[in-house]
Amino acid sequence: MSMSISGEPPEHGINDGSGSKCLQHSYENIDNDGKAVTRDESLTEVLISKGVQEVNLISAIVSLGEATTHIASLLQNYVDHSYAGTQNSSGDEQLHLDIDCDNAVFRAIRDAGVFVTAASEETPEETDVRPSSMKNDEEDGPWYSVGFDPLDGSSIIDANFSVGSIFGIWPGERLLGRTGREQVASVVSLYGPRTTLIIALPSKSRDASRGDITFEVTLIKDRSHWEVSRDEVVLKPTKKVFAPGNLRATNDNPKYDALVKHWIQERYTLRYTGGMVPDVYHMFAKSGGVFSNVSSEKARAKLRLLYEVAAMGLLVECAGGMTTHEFEDKSVLDLTVDDLDRRLGVCFGSKDEVEKYKQFMFSK
Repeated sequence: MSMSISGEPPEHGINDGSGSKCLQHSYENIDNDGKAVTRDESLTEVLISKGVQEVNLISAIVSLGEATTHIASLLQNYVDHSYAGTQNSSGDEQLHLDIDCDNAVFRAIRDAGVFVTAASEETPEETDVRPSSMKNDEEDGPWYSVGFDPLDGSSIIDANFSVGSIFGIWPGERLLGRTGREQVASVVSLYGPRTTLIIALPSKSRDASRGDITFEVTLIKDRSHWEVSRDEVVLKPTKKVFAPGNLRATNDNPKYDALVKHWIQERYTLRYTGGMVPDVYHMFAKSGGVFSNVSSEKARAKLRLLYEVAAMGLLVECAGGMTTHEFEDKSVLDLTVDDLDRRLGVCFGSKDEVEKYKQFMFSK
């Protein structure tokens, strides 16, 4: 049996990355009447106003806006949340919806013509997505690679909770061996009462003298236009709001147990849905807080560095927050993607709140 780079057999939850459309759930109606054009133009204008000059990077981010629009349509019209009969490499049962959302992203990034390599939680191998017109890696570049989770929170979608998509953009043609610090942008989509994008741009991706920024745009006017809804997202140093993931680990991780009890005793406000995107996004909406997902011997880590953690970490740090590996005093952006399936626990959030996490979790 042939194996992918991630170690999963090809029939074990690996999509083909072709971007094929689901004939039963078309989203072409939202591209009619010039809507796709006005979406592209409006998001392009926003990115230029935020100091992005590189044309191909603008095209890359705009394509993720298109993927987000198409996924929003799929979610609104998908009634049958049935399983596909496969598992992704996390061991989670895949919905047909997971695969259709994955295909929507692959189609958008292939159409963009600026990506070389892509990998996702549903297609966990480095997939060549370069346009057929590309003659060599230098012509008309720079080129980009993307790691993504097309539908984060599919396990809570039956309750009609908010869910999301997560995208990290790297320069060049590979994903293995990279760190989150090398990303040129990251994007997270939130699908709820509104459809929004929150975008992180490190200073190296903006005009000279402009610093890191995280900002939000919202899809409006019958899904035809992106408008800035938060001009800049800033995480304050302290905020007594917590989202403690993987609470089962408190059963055999005494340090995590003590930390969670501290948050409760100090009367922190609990905001937790079980979906990484809405739980971390809440911090952006409220200008602070702390999100943790800690593992133990009996409750192993499930978050992926490539598909989830690196992109979300860039958003947090560009907003002035802090990130750390669950057991090591190190930013998640400095961890290497040495395996497409690398999993870990994390803490994200306001600087003082993450420092408090370190005091509890890194003490001797």
